[in-house]
Amino acid sequence: MKLNRSLIAFTAIAALGVTALAGCSAGGGDDKPAAGAALTIAKPDGAITTESHNPYLGDSSASKYGYGKVIFEPLALVNPTGDLKTTPWLAESVEWNADYTQLTVVPRAGVKWSDGEDFTADDIVFTFSMYIDGTLNDTSALNLESVTAEGDSVVLTFAESKFTAQARVLHTPIVPEHIWKDIADPNSDPLTDEGLAVGTGPYVLDNWTTESVTLTANDDYWGGELAVPELHYVSYGDNAALTTALVSGEADWAQAFIPQIEDSYLAADEDNHFLASPTAGAGTLFMNLQTKPFDDPALRQAIAWTVDRQAYVDVAREGASTPIWNVTGLGDLLADEIAPEFEDAVYSVDVDKAKQILTDAGYTWKDDKLIDPDGTAVSFSISVPAGWSDWNTEQALLAEELGEGLGIDVKVDQPDWGGWDAARQEGSFQMIIHWLEDTGNAYGLYTSTMDPKWVVDGKAQFNFGRYDNPAVTEALDTYANTSSDEERAAAVAVLEKAFATDVPAIPLGSHPLLGEFNTRSYEGWPSEDDQYASADPTQPAVVQILTKLTAK
Repeated sequence: MKLNRSLIAFTAIAALGVTALAGCSAGGGDDKPAAGAALTIAKPDGAITTESHNPYLGDSSASKYGYGKVIFEPLALVNPTGDLKTTPWLAESVEWNADYTQLTVVPRAGVKWSDGEDFTADDIVFTFSMYIDGTLNDTSALNLESVTAEGDSVVLTFAESKFTAQARVLHTPIVPEHIWKDIADPNSDPLTDEGLAVGTGPYVLDNWTTESVTLTANDDYWGGELAVPELHYVSYGDNAALTTALVSGEADWAQAFIPQIEDSYLAADEDNHFLASPTAGAGTLFMNLQTKPFDDPALRQAIAWTVDRQAYVDVAREGASTPIWNVTGLGDLLADEIAPEFEDAVYSVDVDKAKQILTDAGYTWKDDKLIDPDGTAVSFSISVPAGWSDWNTEQALLAEELGEGLGIDVKVDQPDWGGWDAARQEGSFQMIIHWLEDTGNAYGLYTSTMDPKWVVDGKAQFNFGRYDNPAVTEALDTYANTSSDEERAAAVAVLEKAFATDVPAIPLGSHPLLGEFNTRSYEGWPSEDDQYASADPTQPAVVQILTKLTAK
């Protein structure tokens, strides 16, 4: 899963903080607002100057602020954390066939669009038909072949298995046919004309400005009465301004990585809370397997036995992650997919073991510097864009761990985004820290690190090290497409063995979804003990949280 860089970019940019919404937000300190207070949801992305309520456009204000997700709803919510389960939403039920090439959904009865029209199966058929006829760009690679209404159900048939892409299908925003059939170009229309921003969601658009967006509760919402009467979406110039707003009570709910969060946010008010929810993705060391020094698996193995994952979690991520020690690269959330032979196969910080691996492979040391079998001192650079503070911190930790432990000269490289992006795609880097494609299962790790499909015309979107093993490629295909649980288990065993043996990449810690919120007015939030969703208000499950909140 690609990380939202607002989670990890702390370096202050020009402060663009917006004016507080007087009387709209919960107050700080000992001020206890009355029940029924509005919630202000904040981001640190600066002012958004272009109005667009189109849920299919990644750069629309509805997508960037996040308010599109409380207007337009999906068929179901796939939890990326906790129990990873699927909760039917606009559908009363969702059922996949054995090989996940066909999805049958039963539309929820009694749902109305916010303009009063009935929601029906035809709206689902219309929404997905736009992908088939080319009206809407298939940016999620659904590869849908047909969608038809059959009795009380809607049946969607795909060109290939969607076992590893269930969330992409189920999280598709459903839109009203009676409005969208007259939209000439759904790929560009901003939906700013009167009466176009119509959804089934718990909130409806009330007012839009470049400083804030106001939504009010949908009185006819199918999910029942809402405790929160009004939402305000605000964007601040950077994390520092956002933190100040959260501490003062000017903002109530956000998704951000806040440095020294205990002192800077949690200690300010006992009602301030922070939840880091692990996902199946991970912050991962990618190495260029095509060139020295990482073309030698012995060096990769030695590094895997030297890197301190707990330090990554405690120091670089300030506790907002969980370490990944298993040699398969799978974290705790996917422990049930680890083959029995690897259940207890875990790395530790064992420099002596790492040195023995290197010695057996012909490495030596001279003046405490690691020398490869060709007589060359081992040195490489690790690259992360400047300003990605958690990973910048991890760069320094790795340089120290590998320098002191193995005698490797690690150069810290912090280019701008453009240079880093070009190097990772073209394969001109040596080591980078990157995220994984999060599919909610083991496939995400292994396709991200070992699948040749990601390298097209010499440029990589994942598998940046360009690992290529026909047996692994076959196992990836089997995992994604088989209808047999036994075949999928056999395939993942092949993937795990290759990953543990070849060490094509080194996962450090789980990628968390983060949420800061206060409980001054409402309870029912996700918690460590009840992760029915993450607390990130930019995720599809924001609608689930808002239906669970109750006034204190």
